[in-house]
Amino acid sequence: MKVKEFREERSRLTQLCLDKANLNIKRFFALDHAAYDKGEIPPKYKEMMGLVASLVLRCDDCICYHLDQCQASGVSETELNEAMNIALVVGGSIVIPHLRRAMAYWEELAGLSD
Repeated sequence: MKVKEFREERSRLTQLCLDKANLNIKRFFALDHAAYDKGEIPPKYKEMMGLVASLVLRCDDCICYHLDQCQASGVSETELNEAMNIALVVGGSIVIPHLRRAMAYWEELAGLSD
């Protein structure tokens, strides 16, 4: 199962990084986490922005992470499709392979919540 494997590997590697990290690395991890906290922009929309950026930058790990967070934040499939469309328009056709894998991962997430 891709979702389970991704979550376990991400958790293990994040802990490894934090265990070995210097203060600046730990601060960056904290800053990254805080960027998605509740504020004027709800976390749901911040996660969709993170997803768009990740698709355009073509980072599959980040895409999976933001898809997890989008689902947890209550992003609907129609909202997801609009966000993915923005990524495709901004990033161009090079985004398509990542869009395909993102859709497959989203389907797997949906299967877990059924």
